[in-house]
Amino acid sequence: MRTIEWNARQGLGYVALGDSFTEGLEDELRADGRHCGWADRVAQQLADSAGGVRYANLGVRGRLLPQVVEEQVPAAIALKPDLVTLAAGVNDALRPGFDLDLLATSLERGVRSLRATGATVVIFAFGDPARRSRVMGSIRERIRVMNTAVHAIADEYDCGVVDFWGMAVFDDDRLWNADRLHLSPRGHRLAAQSVLEVLGHADDSWRTPAELGAPGSVLSRGGGHLRWVGSHAAPWVMRRLRGESSGDSITPKHPDWVAVHRTGQASTG
Repeated sequence: MRTIEWNARQGLGYVALGDSFTEGLEDELRADGRHCGWADRVAQQLADSAGGVRYANLGVRGRLLPQVVEEQVPAAIALKPDLVTLAAGVNDALRPGFDLDLLATSLERGVRSLRATGATVVIFAFGDPARRSRVMGSIRERIRVMNTAVHAIADEYDCGVVDFWGMAVFDDDRLWNADRLHLSPRGHRLAAQSVLEVLGHADDSWRTPAELGAPGSVLSRGGGHLRWVGSHAAPWVMRRLRGESSGDSITPKHPDWVAVHRTGQASTG
């Protein structure tokens, strides 16, 4: 983790940028039918601490890192936020045309633009997929080199970094959805705590959560793997062949500010 000195204050503006991870896929469903997600949880905990915040979430599933920078960063800047989280790159690592130079240049451009506004920026170094799955482990080196770029950019522009690489707690299957790509509700809760730790609003006790109990088994092989291929991998491949994205018809759940109040008070969204 690369922590930063940052103080929450009432009325601050927090914008979350990214792909399905930021959108919150596979977390608990909200009243409006959209998933909650770690970013919603961060906004709520900041509101509980500061007495209310403004929150926008521009994350859309399937987005590649350059798309996030081109589409979401300008929209975020227009909102004049105090805090921005930018999490993307795993979708890019899954594509055959992976280009580290393109991704690093794009991320740096986005971070530079956000930091120029005076906003605090938090970016993400993702976990080692080989720790959970041999199949997903095929992109391990791509994730590793992307993380190296993330840390270099964070050092250059004084950003916080949520670093999941080697984080043993996320090896537990119960923190992941059956598709092996998205977090479960438990996983989203811990991801929120990791962001709050970087911001100085949580300690590191989330890394050994008592609620999980004994570690879960490693992702099942054999029949479980075959079910995963049929239910998740094959549909993903078919979308790629058709040139489609899971986010083609999806809009951000909070494209503009919503008010998030202290728990127990009326809130928007």
